Amino acid sequence: MKEKVVLAYSGGLDTSVILKWLIGKDYDVIAYVADVGQDEDFEECRKKALMLGASKVIISDLKREFVEKYVFKAIMANAIYEDRYLLGTALARPLIARKQIEVAKTEGAVAVAHGATGKGNDQVRFELCYYALMPGVKVISPWKDKEFLSAFKGRTDLLKYASENKIPVKASIDKPYSEDDNLMHISHEAGVLEDPMYTLSKSMLTKMVMPQDAPDKETRIVIHFRNGIPVRIINKDNGTTREDPYEMFVYLNQLAGSNGIGLLDMVENRFVGIKSRGVYETPAATVLHIAHKDIEGIAMDREVMRLVSMLRPKFAELIYNGFWFSPEMDFLMAAIEKSQELIDGSVHLCLYKGNVIIEGRESPSSLYNEKLSSMDIDGGFDQTDSRGFIKINAIRLMAHRAIVEESQRK
Repeated sequence: MKEKVVLAYSGGLDTSVILKWLIGKDYDVIAYVADVGQDEDFEECRKKALMLGASKVIISDLKREFVEKYVFKAIMANAIYEDRYLLGTALARPLIARKQIEVAKTEGAVAVAHGATGKGNDQVRFELCYYALMPGVKVISPWKDKEFLSAFKGRTDLLKYASENKIPVKASIDKPYSEDDNLMHISHEAGVLEDPMYTLSKSMLTKMVMPQDAPDKETRIVIHFRNGIPVRIINKDNGTTREDPYEMFVYLNQLAGSNGIGLLDMVENRFVGIKSRGVYETPAATVLHIAHKDIEGIAMDREVMRLVSMLRPKFAELIYNGFWFSPEMDFLMAAIEKSQELIDGSVHLCLYKGNVIIEGRESPSSLYNEKLSSMDIDGGFDQTDSRGFIKINAIRLMAHRAIVEESQRK
């Protein structure tokens, strides 16, 4: 009997060629398609995989789970890689890998496969998840296979193979850049974008408009949080309200995208050690990230905030590098969730031409005391106490200055 392999199949150029190649290697290929909100005709994808020779096609609707258990967890943690990237691709990978492993176990497959390249991050993300969830699994990664690499040097060879084998693909030699699309974002990379001086074209954008093309009109909204998780969005202009997590995220994507919010063009450091240029569209998550940081400002204790701020870069790095299913991630997730227990309230925002402007915030867990902080009201704080506080903090500074002056005299 042929060995069964579950291929993470997108219907794109790479995985379509890989599907055909695996069949040529005498595998029984099950195509696994994860719907994480990408703009895709999934029935066409099913027909295409079967036409190419897949024995079965399994399509999973993961959009709601993606929002609730991955995207919102990252928002709760203020997870942002290298202070800029909101991790749209990286967050989808552990969910896809987990479901792919579940299919492999159900179908009795001995192997799983993916189409990520040997230079990128996704190969690491997929494979670390595979091994964490099914330690004995056989992993087939064609872009690290010598035979595959001898036949395919890059996208031009893939396109030629697809043409020769009548594999229908959207990519063309005239438009070779790669895209990864899901509900949270779309990324654009490779091809012409490999030149860091190449300016992106507005025609590339699919989830948003360029800020300069956004309407000359503000959109005002309120986002409510409970335990650090967004639970409601209200459009103050027309009263539209969304509370379902998935519907709320879709609606905010539309609002933010139409206002030119969420564009990022950056050169980042891949886990494998290569610098890579990517263009990202992340409308809703950009707004949620800004709003969540603001509600923390009024509701989170100062020392807890300092500790969590030290953990967050590591949390983002673990997501980016593929360690979602790891003991260190379990530890950090528990700590961050604990920090969010009183992060409740609402943030009022104005969306305008690429900008997210905070207009106010309120929280039942507010640690802000207007009377205490007021410069006009004398109450709740004896200002003369500050004299001793300052002197105590100045002790080491004065001691250091004395040593410096003594050293200079010598």
